[in-house]
Amino acid sequence: MRGARPGQGKGVSQHVAPEDPAPTSGSGATITPYRDGPLIVRGDFRLLDQDGNEIDPGRETIALCRCGKSGIKPFCDGSHKRAGFSAPSPPSRPRPAARILRADAP
Repeated sequence: MRGARPGQGKGVSQHVAPEDPAPTSGSGATITPYRDGPLIVRGDFRLLDQDGNEIDPGRETIALCRCGKSGIKPFCDGSHKRAGFSAPSPPSRPRPAARILRADAP
């Protein structure tokens, strides 16, 4: 288990519900967009900056900011609540590639 990341303690929005499915061992990462909140990443993952440098998440489950207001980007700090951020959990419309794949299905 990784140690706690500085700034990732008290007051940091976790949004981790016990009923959420946890990835099975060796299955890679699971990313769950929370309604009006962050992306929750669980499992085996690497977090890189745009230059390819690894960012130590400090834990195995993290919340990534979607609202752009976090003071500890790329991690969520709960600022989406104060900012009134709104986004659904599921996509609001299908991805174009998903329609192509369905059209090719027998």
